[in-house]
Amino acid sequence: MVSSERLSESAAPPPMKYGVTKPLSLAGPTEADLQRNAELEKVLRESVLYESEEETARREEVLRRLDEIVKQWMKQLTRQRGYPDQMVGDANAIIVTFGSYRLGVHGPGADVDTLCVGPSYVNREEDFFILLHDILAEMEEVRELQPVPDAYVPVMKFKFQGISIDLLYASITLLVIPEDLDISDQSILYNVDGPTVRSLNGCRVADQILKLVPNAKHFRTTLRCLKFWAKRRGVYSNVTGFLGGVNWALLVARICQFYPNAIPSMLVSRFFRVYTQWCWPNPVMLCPIEEDELGFLVWDPRKNPKDRTHHMPIITPAYPCMNSSYNVSPSTLRVMMD
Repeated sequence: MVSSERLSESAAPPPMKYGVTKPLSLAGPTEADLQRNAELEKVLRESVLYESEEETARREEVLRRLDEIVKQWMKQLTRQRGYPDQMVGDANAIIVTFGSYRLGVHGPGADVDTLCVGPSYVNREEDFFILLHDILAEMEEVRELQPVPDAYVPVMKFKFQGISIDLLYASITLLVIPEDLDISDQSILYNVDGPTVRSLNGCRVADQILKLVPNAKHFRTTLRCLKFWAKRRGVYSNVTGFLGGVNWALLVARICQFYPNAIPSMLVSRFFRVYTQWCWPNPVMLCPIEEDELGFLVWDPRKNPKDRTHHMPIITPAYPCMNSSYNVSPSTLRVMMD
């Protein structure tokens, strides 16, 4: 175990931070590493991978407005259902983010992945995709509104004041949604359907990743670099059998666990060193897979024959643990390895 003094900024001492195995090295940076790190950060800034303060403020304002809108929608629905004034007063919905925005690695012009969490009496099919859709459709700030209710993860896509938003909905078993709802708590998954679990898990996975890396700042810089590298080489796409944002995040997070005292310049080089030697289909995991308690399917090639066919398993760290890279084929894996 490493002392907290030896770890970099935002470090945390618990050994669980380092995943399912011991670290490969506890070495910290040399002077040469620090110099390379400064050069790496300079390249990332010159490549315009960071948004301006103005755009950051615009995103925050859009998220604040969206939160206001869903709260008003929720009170309106509660009143229409004939609930008492006390219930209308307490009625609430919250907006939480996930994906690159929640991880802190989004760039200029990136979509903001958002989830609206509402109470048990408000459903996705009519209340979200019809009533909330109609409210948004009438707003001047909203453009290009496109509901996709039949997607694997049902979503409404639109632009709000020019910012691209993907909005999901999750109805959980609570009657009143607290402002400080803990999305990571497993009890949030009680008595919900598959699309709701998938909607909630974007946030739950992002939170777990940030909890399981030794240094969030170093993780973010390394991930920005690797995503940039992947996009430039045409291997950043989950749909076409390569890897998407969450896959790259999980791969980078595992390298951070292997080298808890390393800075981004070291982590980038070790990323390639480790994964060119990785024996696929051995899975990449940030933590042990939790046993199935609530009846949802978890990734387990010993029990599920389909899981044995996966070529590059990268396992999500939040229950129910799933292979996030099931689209990878032998040919796309070979292209990425090359």
